[in-house]
Amino acid sequence: MKGFEEIDHTADRAFRVTGRDMVALLKNATRAMQALDGLPPPTEASATREIEVEGIDRETLLVNWLNEILFLEQAHRLVCTDFQIFECKNHHVRGRVETSEAEHRLTHIKAVTFHNLTVREIPEGLEAEIVVDV
Repeated sequence: MKGFEEIDHTADRAFRVTGRDMVALLKNATRAMQALDGLPPPTEASATREIEVEGIDRETLLVNWLNEILFLEQAHRLVCTDFQIFECKNHHVRGRVETSEAEHRLTHIKAVTFHNLTVREIPEGLEAEIVVDV
């Protein structure tokens, strides 16, 4: 299973993501956002960044995680190559992101939004539809 697919959206871009648990949902959503944005395939990592985000619920954690990844990629001209999540609780996610330098700033995504966002349980685990502002 790929873990994500792009879905139609009238004004912005959107994707549906699944995962067996919240950790897998975060990882698949990150990969989906990168694929949607046309970032080059991951290369060998050259640096490691620690990431910690908080949120009042699963939706907020998801948006905050993705926006933090987006910030790293845009502000520091990095491509995130791998993700390790060490702690994932109801209101807190802590992990490590392996990064490599990007030759060009390729991102077109401005932000991850809360538009119609709901993390819901499905028989296989969790599913969310995420809209990004382009």
